[in-house]
Amino acid sequence: MKKQGELREKIRPLQELEKLIEETEVYLELATEEERDEQEAVKEAAKSLGEIRKKLDRLELEILLNGKYDFCDAILSLHPGAGGLESQDWAEMLLRMYNRWCEQNGYEIELVDLLSDDEAGIKSATFIVRGHAAYGYLQAEKGVHRMIRISPFDTSKRRHTSFASVDVVPEVEEEEYTINPDDLKIDTFRASGAGGQHVNKTDSAVRITHLPTGLVVTCQNDRSQHSNRNRALKVLQAKLAEISRREQAEEIDAERGQQREIAWGSQIRTYTFHPFTLVKDHRTGVEVGQVEAVMNGMLDPFIDAYLRWKARGKVPLKK
Repeated sequence: MKKQGELREKIRPLQELEKLIEETEVYLELATEEERDEQEAVKEAAKSLGEIRKKLDRLELEILLNGKYDFCDAILSLHPGAGGLESQDWAEMLLRMYNRWCEQNGYEIELVDLLSDDEAGIKSATFIVRGHAAYGYLQAEKGVHRMIRISPFDTSKRRHTSFASVDVVPEVEEEEYTINPDDLKIDTFRASGAGGQHVNKTDSAVRITHLPTGLVVTCQNDRSQHSNRNRALKVLQAKLAEISRREQAEEIDAERGQQREIAWGSQIRTYTFHPFTLVKDHRTGVEVGQVEAVMNGMLDPFIDAYLRWKARGKVPLKK
């Protein structure tokens, strides 16, 4: 059923295009037949052509999604860097940005774990984005994001630089990566949160540690310990599968004698709020001056550029 849904989603844009083309042809015929309706028909035809262009651009982009996991759901994890409240606030701003992008593009978000700070911001967040080619598009966001602004937490109104990391992995099928139960340490504890009848009354939250790698996954979003355990295992499984794929890629690169790109610990994008407004992607060279629009979910220019940059063999755009 899932595969059937994926195939229908692939066909749907083509069906919409066919419908738009037919409508445009009708408007153009009206423009030539009746003079009094010519201007209105031409306007409608121009509007339809604009929609056709957008859909063709999107289809062209989907051709670039040829990875094994590009059409999987995506698991995102956010972690603030050093800097205390400033970095924690920046991580929360990024979480809000991805929420808005998902809302605008019809994706569903399933919150797995959210650890808020008592003063401001978040200490960590993990969520699953479900929808057509979620991982294919959101893989562009993996890396370190840097923000430059006048800190609202600084009474001297000085400019601060903050960092937060975004990790993106595809949600894999259970049979694709098997976890040895003996490698797991499972702890339960009381969920933290804003309050309510259930919070801090039962040990529903689950923390799973993968002993061979040291990976730790926490889930406390659900009232059921069983549900939290299953979600945490799913996230852990995806992260371990990603590590396995990365190790295989390193082995291939070593055989080829290629230098592997260092992604973790180096910023992929800078968001400048002061002294000017600019968001710049350091991989593709794409710049957007509307930083507030980007924070409100306008990520498509960066995602589009990333997929084209990746398809070109990671060669930056020519200015």
